[in-house]
Amino acid sequence: MIKISSPSIGDEEVKAVTEVLRSGYLAYGPVAKEFEREFAKYIGVKHALAVVNGTIAIYAALKALGIGPGDEVVVPDFTFFATASMVVATGARPVFADIELTTYGMDPSSLEKVISERTKAVIVVHLYGHPARFDELAGIAREAGAYVIEDCAQAHGAEYHGKKVGSLGDVSAFSFYATKNMTMGEGGAVLTDNDEVAERVELLRNHGQVGRYNHVTIGWNFRITNIQAAIGLAQLRKLDRMNDRRREIARRYDEELSLIDALRTPSEAPWARHVYHLYTVWVEREEDRDKLAEYLRSKGIQAAVHYPKPLHLQQALAEYSRPGCCPVAEAASRHVLSLPMHPLLTDEEVEAVIRAVKEFFSKK
Repeated sequence: MIKISSPSIGDEEVKAVTEVLRSGYLAYGPVAKEFEREFAKYIGVKHALAVVNGTIAIYAALKALGIGPGDEVVVPDFTFFATASMVVATGARPVFADIELTTYGMDPSSLEKVISERTKAVIVVHLYGHPARFDELAGIAREAGAYVIEDCAQAHGAEYHGKKVGSLGDVSAFSFYATKNMTMGEGGAVLTDNDEVAERVELLRNHGQVGRYNHVTIGWNFRITNIQAAIGLAQLRKLDRMNDRRREIARRYDEELSLIDALRTPSEAPWARHVYHLYTVWVEREEDRDKLAEYLRSKGIQAAVHYPKPLHLQQALAEYSRPGCCPVAEAASRHVLSLPMHPLLTDEEVEAVIRAVKEFFSKK
């Protein structure tokens, strides 16, 4: 089976974890702090605070900005559930903005329609590994007095006008889940240049402690372990190499699949560096999308839909929904299909995917 995604784990990660295990210092400690320093430096910010996963990273970012009941937070309608569910977890109200199809990020014109005096923050998601139109979105948000949060769960190493995503907004959230461009197995991080925000996240992730057993506010245990951090450090040190391989695979897909009229391949804006967390095509005929996925599976090739239902149609978010609010997101949910994309794909496997997609459409 040609997998749609797979973590690139090698001797570096095994050695790093073994060293931590033998040290006997397994909980959050010096290795985790080293990871935070290196990741902050890589992204280009002052502070990186590692937390247990990307979902909690979004929650901690929201809480650190003081977002809660009575506030509204604008989120793109087409993204993973956690972007909106963590808004709800703070007591705030998610407001859905539609997306554009060139970047699959939030559409600035849609944001202009839904932002209001109640909007406390806008979450800009860099979906599939391509940066969203940050300056336009941030300009609208800041004119309204709203914070800008970057959701970078799928965009480690992606660049916007030469700057790493995660360094652009007031605060950013990353995930290090197993399928991400870099992984800890599970893990996340909150990044910011704001000292006060960093201090609040530190309190939130460590039981509200200032010094041992001195609790000044209610917090939780959102810390990672040195074991996770050891994996993360090894992954960070080869992230650019892994992203280069993703881009190489994407170029090969583009060369062949862009010739198929029934498909639309991903685009890369001139101001962006796409890191292809996912290689997601648009299947022009809605009825062909699931048939193509099934055909690929019959050939031993995984494919998946990211995402089959926009946020405003999720049952858990029904009370926040405005029917028909996001027609582009609804269309995307019916047309997109993700093909295998990860650094461990061999050239032969890439060619097998291309061949199978071509075979499907040649029989139409």
